[in-house]
Amino acid sequence: MIVLHHLNNSRSQRVLWLLEELGLPYEIKRYERDRKTMLAPPELRQVHPLGKSPVITEGDLTLAESGAILEYLIDTHGAGRLVPPPGTPERLRYRYWMHYAEGSAMPPLLLKLVFDQIEKARMPFFAKPIARAIAGKAKSSFILPNIRQHLDYLEAELGRAPWFAGEEFTGADIQMSFPLEAAQARGGLDASRPKLMDFLQRIHSRPAYLRAVEKGGAYGIVG
Repeated sequence: MIVLHHLNNSRSQRVLWLLEELGLPYEIKRYERDRKTMLAPPELRQVHPLGKSPVITEGDLTLAESGAILEYLIDTHGAGRLVPPPGTPERLRYRYWMHYAEGSAMPPLLLKLVFDQIEKARMPFFAKPIARAIAGKAKSSFILPNIRQHLDYLEAELGRAPWFAGEEFTGADIQMSFPLEAAQARGGLDASRPKLMDFLQRIHSRPAYLRAVEKGGAYGIVG
């Protein structure tokens, strides 16, 4: 039996969604973030040394990292679903987006989250203007332009086909959901990029996505 070690408001929501898309039997073991620090609880370290989510277990297998988990579930249990045929251009695009999501799209969004927190953090009054100035400069000169560049790129890519790998919905779209939801929540993604907003509307209306949200609990992007 597949067990999803599910942390609220985290990347594990993607894994839960994939499990619903594939119609696989699974169990959910729930973990809650610390309300003050928003960090995962120490109990997750008993499952994986890094104490991060998502993690799945299946028999003797323990597997972390959302991209690796999605590829494992699709390759092992998908029976050819949600992945383009081998040797096609779509398969290469599928692989690209599976890695791009965390390797390229998420880092600037995570940096924005960190510097937003620096601006709001409690600190001695004399340090606050300096910290805010540094955070503001980092965001305006590097982080926000980087995010905008990625969003422009993604908007153009969805002008080529309705889904990231091509004409058909695949696991790459599930993998790409998190950075785009994060971009909508805190990265400036709005109606000025209609193809990306349409993508989010389409995935959010999928029955499997709705079931995953219902089973996973309230879902808000926190990083």
